Amino acid sequence: MDLNQLLLELTKGLAGIVQSPGNLIMLAVGAGLIYLAVSREYEPVLLLPIGFGCILANIPLNGMGPSADYPHGMFTVLYEAGIMTELFPLLIFVGVGAMIDFSPLLAQPKMVLLGAAGQFGIFGTLVLATLLGFPLNQAASIGVIGAIDGPTSIFVATKLAPELLAPIAVAAYSYMSLIPIIQPPIMKLLTTREERMIRMDYAPRPVSQRAKIIFPIAVIVVVGLLVPDATPLISMLMLGNLLKESGVVERLNKASQNEIINIATLFLGLTVGSTMAAASFLKLETLAVLALGLIAFVLDTVAGLLFGKLFSRLSGGKINPLIGAAGISAFPMAGRLAARVAADEDFDNFILMHAMGANTAGQLGSVMAGGVLLALVLGIM
Repeated sequence: MDLNQLLLELTKGLAGIVQSPGNLIMLAVGAGLIYLAVSREYEPVLLLPIGFGCILANIPLNGMGPSADYPHGMFTVLYEAGIMTELFPLLIFVGVGAMIDFSPLLAQPKMVLLGAAGQFGIFGTLVLATLLGFPLNQAASIGVIGAIDGPTSIFVATKLAPELLAPIAVAAYSYMSLIPIIQPPIMKLLTTREERMIRMDYAPRPVSQRAKIIFPIAVIVVVGLLVPDATPLISMLMLGNLLKESGVVERLNKASQNEIINIATLFLGLTVGSTMAAASFLKLETLAVLALGLIAFVLDTVAGLLFGKLFSRLSGGKINPLIGAAGISAFPMAGRLAARVAADEDFDNFILMHAMGANTAGQLGSVMAGGVLLALVLGIM
């Protein structure tokens, strides 16, 4: 190899950047995600690996994939094994289920209605995206962003619109990190100070250990029979919860909450980031997905709050409407935020357990909504 060939080989990466200036933009995007994760602590467990994967994806000739040029690269293998098979989202849901306590929901079954109301934005955005020209499969995948449930969004997008996986995943996880910024202004706009100060008595109905064990099994059977397409996600969520509530497999319970979910989240973030190559990401379509995802999030929050206000009226002012905003899923952040906003108005106002009831209902609601969309769209297609 002569000197010219050597220089050409050493500078081919720089030459690739010069030929594809969009890669520079995406390198900045990846760095921006890492900045938000490190400096602002916005969902660092998610945004940091996504940002790092984005940087790697936009280094020319990186040898890692996922692409036809590198069929055996690390990211190609992870994409095919963990994303296309839906393995990573399902493993994450095992960990999420192991961390969820359904006692507030079991003690207050009416919170199921708030979890259902918190999914309105999914279907409203589906209609809007369709009117804007998106095909039904893409519109459904975009709508699911509104639940602010990353694994569900990825699961649905992988089945219906894998070409939109990167912007949908980035939108879902980015908006999850921005919940403390996006939701409070909507809460204060749609509720009065008097409503936010409503104190809710919490005299929890005792929930037996038997009920906690029967609940995940019953949910699997009912949802599996009514919405079969939601079975993979709901079954893994309930499996994790059963590991916790059974009390006899503490090692598996701890592994689900720690090692399993952490490893799956790391690989999921890196792999999603690796799909953010400039050629496929820098499109007007991407901006439209991000904008529609935000609309879905806002609509879900608005619907939950309005339903919370209806609950408040029907109860004679005994229910704080803020708990309706927790019905979007995003466990446990949305529930904690609703409680914090109430406490900002009255430090002694404690509505956390009520908000968690709505939040866990929203987690179930988002999975069922995703299953309903899969059934409808795949049935039509």
